[in-house]
Amino acid sequence: MTTPQAPLSANHSVAVIGAGISGLACAKVLASSGARITLFDKARGPGGRMSSKRRPSATLDLGAQAFSVRDEGFQRAVDQWRSVGCAAAWPTRTYQASSNGWQRLNDGQMRYAGMPRMSAITRHLADELTALANVALYVSTPIASLERMPNGWQLVEVNGATHGPFDRVVISAPPPQAQQLVAPWSADLAAACEARKPRPCWAAWAIFDGPLPAINGVDPGWQMARVAHPALRLVSRNHTKPARSAQPESISLLAQLDWSEAHLEQPSQAVAEQLLAALTSILPPAATLPSIIDMGAHRWRYAEPAMPCDREYLYSQDGLALCGDSFRNGRVEDAWLSGHRLGEALIGRSV
Repeated sequence: MTTPQAPLSANHSVAVIGAGISGLACAKVLASSGARITLFDKARGPGGRMSSKRRPSATLDLGAQAFSVRDEGFQRAVDQWRSVGCAAAWPTRTYQASSNGWQRLNDGQMRYAGMPRMSAITRHLADELTALANVALYVSTPIASLERMPNGWQLVEVNGATHGPFDRVVISAPPPQAQQLVAPWSADLAAACEARKPRPCWAAWAIFDGPLPAINGVDPGWQMARVAHPALRLVSRNHTKPARSAQPESISLLAQLDWSEAHLEQPSQAVAEQLLAALTSILPPAATLPSIIDMGAHRWRYAEPAMPCDREYLYSQDGLALCGDSFRNGRVEDAWLSGHRLGEALIGRSV
């Protein structure tokens, strides 16, 4: 898994399974070589954990809330997203919160969010790709298995429909899903997936008819809080994000990973209520939440890697490859770098 086949060129076709930021980043590099790229995603649109939930009165990010930049290559990509208006700096007012009080939090790291929603970034990437003659995107298309044909790889949908053949297959789906696809064909890739089992995370959301109660000594326009609580780890105020000021008070509540695992099979309504109760516990004792317009919760069964990996991507000699944030440390930047660098390796570019 150290040397891919001959570098890709315009004569090759590639299937990319998973149209989150990792798969899209990989597809962009591969498309630049002239190869014919076909993206597949089981969801209704691209995005992965950068997807957003749109309700009648508000839009809420349920996965990644913001992202930082450490790598120069990723910074260039972020600068391009900012230039076209699909990303902006956010948050700038962050706190550390617990039942013992709130303190301003500033680690000196610039962060960004999608504009007007986190999924605007992956939508922009997908639109850039599908504008090219050598790229196609299929959504609502879950791939159930792979078949090795004399002239390449064939993809088989859940309903039995087939696509291909393809010279190469890139899989950016979470490791448990990727493992099902590669296990019949590559023991090494399957073992890598087995070792990279991600942890789940519950994400609740609520829309209110008024602002959250004031907190003494805290900027009323606070945007995000990192929380010390057994159930709750982060509160994000979606209406403070770029281009969302017209929507009412609307929050996302990300649960602690241990708590998510312990409550994985609970009903979503019960999860939302418990995370709202956790939020109340870190507010002033006499404070009450405003009336709820809408609320719910989303379960990310595969959310964050349990441990870092010593490889950014993996591939086999027979044309299968893996990428995604599970092969780094779980950040948006990690997902992009994994896909981007796999793409560069596959076209023979120095990385």
